[in-house]
Amino acid sequence: MPRLPAEVVANVSKAREAAMLAVEIYNRPATAFRSAGYIVLMVVAWTALFHAIFVKRKIRPFYRKRNSRKYEKVDGDYKTWELMECVHQFYKDQNPAQRKNLEFFVGLRNKIEHRFLPELDIEIFGECQALLLNFEAMLAGEFGDKQALVSGLPYALQFSKTMIPAQQKAIRGAARQHLQTVRKFVSDFRSSLSSDVQADESFSFKVFLIPKVGSQAKSSDLAIEFVRYDPSKPDEMKQYEKIVALIKPKNVSIANLGGHKAGDVVAQVATRIGRKFTHYMHQRCWTRYNIRPKSKSPTPELCDNRYCYYDVVHKDYVYTSAWIEFLVEKLSDEATYGELTVRVAPAA
Repeated sequence: MPRLPAEVVANVSKAREAAMLAVEIYNRPATAFRSAGYIVLMVVAWTALFHAIFVKRKIRPFYRKRNSRKYEKVDGDYKTWELMECVHQFYKDQNPAQRKNLEFFVGLRNKIEHRFLPELDIEIFGECQALLLNFEAMLAGEFGDKQALVSGLPYALQFSKTMIPAQQKAIRGAARQHLQTVRKFVSDFRSSLSSDVQADESFSFKVFLIPKVGSQAKSSDLAIEFVRYDPSKPDEMKQYEKIVALIKPKNVSIANLGGHKAGDVVAQVATRIGRKFTHYMHQRCWTRYNIRPKSKSPTPELCDNRYCYYDVVHKDYVYTSAWIEFLVEKLSDEATYGELTVRVAPAA
C-alpha cells in the first residue's frame, strides 16, 4: 500500500482508538453507561474513518459556502461533515444494511445523548455488534488487515443460562414511561426496514450460542461455539433451530403471572410484619412512593414497573412481589410504620 497522507493516518488512528475505547466501555463489568458510551464513541470512530477514506480519495469532507467553492469555517476551522452527511456522501443512492445500521445509531445517539438509559443495553445488542463488525470490515477493506482491530473480545461475555437480577431489573425498567420515546424510535426504525435488511447481519448481528457437549473432557475444543446465522443454508439453520427448541424452556403465556391484587398485598404485608396493615395504609404507601397514579388518572399506565403496572383489560392495578418485599422492609421500621399508617384528616 502506498504511503498515506498524514491527515489520513491521523484519522485512521483516531478511528481505531475511539472504536477500541468503545469496546472497552461496552465490555467493562458493572458499567451502567454501557450502550450510551459505546454509541457516542463509535459515532466518533465511524466519522473519523469516513474522513480518512474521503481524504485518501482526494475528497475534502468539508461543507462549502452556498453558491461558492470556498469552505465554511467554525472558529477558524473548516466545518467538517458529521456522520450522517458522511453516510450520505459515501453511499449516495445505495441503501445496504450497513447504511441502515449507521442511520439507526445516528438517530439513537441523538435520542440518548442527554438521557441515562442503561435499560436499552439488552434490546440493541445485535445492532451494537453489527456496528462494530461493519467498522472492522470497512477499516480492513480500505486500509489493510494490519489496521484491523482484531479484538480478542468480539462478543461481550454476558450470555448465561439464567438472567442475573440486574438483567431482570433492566428488562422491567425498559417498560417505564420515560423510556417510551426512545423505545418507540427503536421500534419504528426497525419496522420501517425491509425484511431483508432486518435479517441482514450487517444491520443486526445474530448468533446461535450452542453449548458443546462431549463424553470426555478432551472431546470438545471449545466450551461454547458461536454459530453465525446464514440464511443461504436453510437446512443447516433448521437443525440449529431444533437444538435451540430443545434447550429453550417452554413458556406458557399467562396474563399477570406473578402479579398480586391490592387485597393480596395487604394480607401478605400484614402477615409478614405481624401488625395491622389496611387498604388505606396501602394507599398511603403507593402515594408516598409514587409507584402509580391516583385513581381516575387520565394516564393510568404511568407506573413504576418495578412495583406496579396497569391492567388495561380489567382496568385495575397489579402489584409485583418486589412491592411486597419493599413494603415489608420499609414498614419493619417503627418510625416509618408510624408515618405511613397514621390517618390523615381530609382537607377542609
